[in-house]
Formats: sequence, C-alpha cells, structure tokens
Amino acid sequence: MTRTEAWLVLNLLPQVGPVRVRKLLQYFGSPEHILSAKVTDLLQIEGFGLAQAENIAGWEAQVDLADELKKISDRGLTLLTQEDELYPPLLRTIHNPPLVLTVWGELTKRDHNALGVVGSRHATHYGLSTTKKLSFQIAYAGYTVISGLARGIDTAAHEAALAAKGRTVAVIGSGMGQLYPPENMALAERIAQNGAVISEYPVDRIADKQTFPYRNRIVAGWGCGLIVVEAPLRSGSLITAQQANEQGRTVYAVPGPIDKPTSAGCNRLIQQGAKLIMDGADVLDDLQTLFPTAPLAPKTEEPRPAANLTLEEEILYKAISTDEAHINDITSASGLTPATVSSTLMRLEMKRLIRALPGRRYVRMV
Repeated sequence: MTRTEAWLVLNLLPQVGPVRVRKLLQYFGSPEHILSAKVTDLLQIEGFGLAQAENIAGWEAQVDLADELKKISDRGLTLLTQEDELYPPLLRTIHNPPLVLTVWGELTKRDHNALGVVGSRHATHYGLSTTKKLSFQIAYAGYTVISGLARGIDTAAHEAALAAKGRTVAVIGSGMGQLYPPENMALAERIAQNGAVISEYPVDRIADKQTFPYRNRIVAGWGCGLIVVEAPLRSGSLITAQQANEQGRTVYAVPGPIDKPTSAGCNRLIQQGAKLIMDGADVLDDLQTLFPTAPLAPKTEEPRPAANLTLEEEILYKAISTDEAHINDITSASGLTPATVSSTLMRLEMKRLIRALPGRRYVRMV
C-alpha cells in the first residue's frame, strides 16, 4: 500500500475524520502505521473506545480500496493529500482539513493565492451582476476564485472567472460520480480545463444536507478571504462566513437594500464586522495588492470604444443591437457555440460595451 492509498483509506473510513486522524498521527507517525496498528495499540489513544479501535484495525472489511481506486482511475481523477506540495497551505491550518482531495483537472501553486466567493442559490439580478463583476476582477488580478458550483452566485462566480481567462476551483458537496447540481456538468468540464473540481468524498457519494455545510469549510479556508455577495438571514453562506471567521480569514460582504430579504444576511455581516466592498479593487486594496487598470470600469460614464477586441468579441458585439435581445437570438445571429457566447458576453459586459438585463437579455451600450 502506498502512502497516498493509506490516506485514502483513512478518508473513506466512517467515524474517523481529520481531527481523530491528527491525534492518531501524533502517536503512530504515519497513515500506514495507523492502518497496521492492533486494537490494543489503538486503545492506548485517549478518547478511543473499543468500537473505534476495531473500526480502524478492521478497515479491510469496510473499505474496498481497489474499487475506489478503479473509479478514480476510470474518471481520470488524481488524489491530493495534506503532504503534497499542491495542497493549499492555508487549508492545512484549519481545525479539520480534508485528509484527501479528489481532483478533476489540475491544481497549480497559483491556486494557493485565492479568494472564496459565495452567496444565495436563489440570486437576484443584482446579486448575479455584482458577482460577475467582482469575480471577473479578482480572477483578472491573478487570484483563483473558489466557490461551490451551486446554482446562483456560485455559478456566476465560476463563469466570470473563466470569462476573465483566470483560474477557478469548484469544491463540490458530493462525489465526482454524483456531481450536483447535474445541470452544471458542462460548467464543471470547463472549470476542469482552467482549474479544478474538488471533492473530499468517495466517488459515488450522493450529496445531502450534511455534505454541503461540511464542504463549505473548504471554500472558507482555502484562500485568504471570503466574499459574500448576496444572502438572506437564513443562509448557508452565513455559515460559511462564520467558518471563515473561525479560521481567521477576512470576510467581505456586498451591501444591499435594507428592505430586501435577499441582502439581509450581507447587511448583518457588515454590522458584525465584515468589510463592506463595492468593487474588486476594495478587496485587492485591502490585501495590499496592486490591481491592474484593465478590468476596472472606466472613471467616466462612457464605455471603452469597441477596439482591440478578440475575433469572438467582435462577432458577438456586432450581433447585439441597442434593442434588447435574448441570448438564444444572439447565439443564432453570431453563429458561435453557446459556451463561447456565454463567456464572451461576460467579457463584453466587463468592458462596458453591453449590458446584461433580467431574463438573459442583453443590449448594446454604444
């Protein structure tokens, strides 16, 4: 058994977890020695009873290691443990860092420089447009955008990072073979080509009410800060913000109208000490990062002229008029693929050449 396989077994064992494994490592020194320990040895560890000791000593009866490794290999996935160089350094410092991460795509050292972006699954137009702007700017500046691939704000954050030709990582609350939500499979494929999709769960683990809050500690702890764009008072995003606070990360929140329940959570976070932000530069200035001029909105109200556009941007810009048009009509008129249209529209929007309207409609600004 390799060291990585030993880490995987410990990750697959029920009722073990990162905190208990840390205590076991202090006694046995390595994951291999933990798995080869006898029940009598395991009972010497403070807090370990007979049931837990037998659970670990008898791991072969509970974990089908060969089957899990085959599923991982068949899907072209890789494994990342806490000992690997590409494991996010800040994530190692949280109370219960994941023992193993299953990776679809490729992580780089650049992904250590990251910010989390979260918010409501039932996002408003305000929330989605703000998420696009912030995530585009952050990714353009060189930060990897970390989010959860959920509907709403998460989806907008990933798409904006891709549109900026930046890096993004999706941390999912299920196994790779049960990706949720299923309609985001195409987005996950694009993320895997420009970042990674990450899971700490067995390949066939189905998402449930417990996996998502547990997953959120990774989103909160991966980078140096967490941005909450839009969230009601009862929201998983506020749980993620609380986890970020407990992990010593900076929490940023986007303010919203005081009469809108969809912004009540963010406004409350600001009351409690989260840093109010209105632009990506607010975050980057706080992190003492020099933000490039290019992705920021011009100081004047006039958008930049339609010059120096890529071929795809030029084609799409010409396909949009000063009359509102649905994305399906724009796609047909441009002759581009839906995926290309989606990412290119976002780039044109960030350049202030077009405006996104409710109902997936767009209009030219100049």
